[in-house]
This record gives sequence, C-alpha cells and structure tokens, in this order.
Amino acid sequence: MFTHEHAIRVRYAETDQMGVVHHSSYVLYTEEARTEALRSLGVSYKGVEDLGVAMPVHHMNFEFKKAAYYDDLLTIKTMLKELPTVRINFSYEIYNQEKELLTNAQVTLYFVDKASGRPTRCPLYLMELLALNNR
Repeated sequence: MFTHEHAIRVRYAETDQMGVVHHSSYVLYTEEARTEALRSLGVSYKGVEDLGVAMPVHHMNFEFKKAAYYDDLLTIKTMLKELPTVRINFSYEIYNQEKELLTNAQVTLYFVDKASGRPTRCPLYLMELLALNNR
C-alpha cells in the first residue's frame, strides 16, 4: 500500500460564518493531497496529461465524523490500497492537529486517452513507480 501525508492550514475563505470548514472544501483538500502524493513519486498531473492521458474523477465519497475549523492544521493521509488498472482508487483520512480523525474519503479517477476520449490503462511508468513505492 502506498501512503503519503500532506498538511493544509484551513483558510478563512474555506469556512462558514461559524468558522467550520464547508463540506465543499474537502474536495479541494483531497485534490491537493492527491496531487502532492503523486508528485512525491516524481509524477505530475501535467506530465501525465502531456503524455496524452487525462484522469477525470468518476466517484467521490466523504464521511464526516467531526468538524474542522478555521486555522486548524489538517493532515491528509492519502492511500492507494491496490495498484491501478483503468481506474485508480484513492482513500483518505483527514486529521486535525490533535490527531483526531475528522473525515474519511474515497475518490475514484479513470485514465482516459485524451485523443480518443476512451478509457485506457494506467500508464506503465506510473504503475512501476507505485509498485516500487508500495510501502
């Protein structure tokens, strides 16, 4: 299983009038954490797209256990529990600075050939990097 941790400080604009993080902000948090997890392997979304493969989101699921608040320091743990095929399934755990679990999330993306718009398999170089970094 590949795991990566990324920290994000909650900004005021991501909260409601009570200082609670708005649910829509979690989509951005998981996207940033996913991007940085791939970057830690030496892969960028832009690099994947430059090679002709897009990665659109197919499915998202969030389970909110506790609220996050303005100025909290969140740790987003990104996990790949299986090697990708035509899709890649990311799991997330989001913790506050007290190490309390706030949110569980799952996001599924598909690999799509940009020229044809049809699903394609995970690029081989990404598969190899994930296999090498299976920690």
